[in-house]
Amino acid sequence: MDPRVRIERPPMDMRHWETDLSKFGAFRANFPIVADKVHMAVRNRIFPEPYLGWMPGVFRTALRLHRERRIDLVLATGNPFVSFAAARTLGRLFRVPYVVDYRDAWTINQFTEELSVPEGGRAMKWEAKVLRDAAEIVFVNDGMRRWHAERYPYAADRMQVVPNGWEPELLGTPEYAVADPDRPLRFAYLGTVTSYLPLDVLFDGWRRARQHPLLAGAELNIHGHLGFFPASVPPLLGRIEEEREAGVRYRGAFAKAEAAAVYAQTDALVFCVPGAKYVTSGKVFEYMASGKPVVSVHEPEIAAAEVLDGYPLWFAGSRLDADSVAHSFVEAAKAARDLDRGTFEAALRHAQTYTRDATLSPWEARLRRLAEGSR
Repeated sequence: MDPRVRIERPPMDMRHWETDLSKFGAFRANFPIVADKVHMAVRNRIFPEPYLGWMPGVFRTALRLHRERRIDLVLATGNPFVSFAAARTLGRLFRVPYVVDYRDAWTINQFTEELSVPEGGRAMKWEAKVLRDAAEIVFVNDGMRRWHAERYPYAADRMQVVPNGWEPELLGTPEYAVADPDRPLRFAYLGTVTSYLPLDVLFDGWRRARQHPLLAGAELNIHGHLGFFPASVPPLLGRIEEEREAGVRYRGAFAKAEAAAVYAQTDALVFCVPGAKYVTSGKVFEYMASGKPVVSVHEPEIAAAEVLDGYPLWFAGSRLDADSVAHSFVEAAKAARDLDRGTFEAALRHAQTYTRDATLSPWEARLRRLAEGSR
């Protein structure tokens, strides 16, 4: 890490997650349901998020740092979105600009495209205040930017897109190689598997594609976590196991540092994400950085399609159904078998436009101008 970066870890009130009964007060220990309802009611009147207990520590830490050396700019990333409220408060207190960065959506469910909070509720009011006063508002993709620009038109001229990217330091530069002609092809999905993914379409398309001679004996290896909580594992693992005879295998989770090795042993990749136009997924950038064929299994209009557009080894149908997916698998198999150096290098050039340096450098320049302007 750059020695100029200083990490502070403000203390946080962990009451919401506390399970040790010996740490409960008398009222909570004897009337836990009532106590929790009272606590939530008070919390929600201030800010409707369980991470509110982080704010006092953030304020104390920021005030101490500001006394040591003036803070020129406040940058907050969500989620949690209490960080946006903290940024607004600190910006007003220190009389400096603040910037908010939406890596996730606050008031809209990115998967269902429906509001995730009550219309006109406290979260909506907070979001309106935060965006009204922010010096800049950045989003992970243009779909999210457009949605917020329509809802908050008074802040639209300060909204920008800063996409995710990939780290050459972790993935390195892959070597040009053609799939071994003496073994079946290996396809792989890397990422968290959730119930939101179109798994039925994926597996149906895979079974159909596997009937093609190019995919005879091919494997579909799934690498990553199953859901976000332990209860998600059994049903998802069971669904994957149903496809064992079709060559589908669950290979477990992997560490970030192991990603390059997983990509190296794979011939083509499967990009399977929920069908919402506000979804990009960080994995799409790594997929392109591998220089491998990519099979899309998602609705055509999602935000990730904007990133993949121009990648010469991208295979996607005009609709999300088993026949389109099967066709994409076959085309990707052909590309894996016939990959030439020129196409491989063109794929890597496209990926280079999404390195962290490429996506963050213009934003860093804008942030520096904001900081210098506040002095």
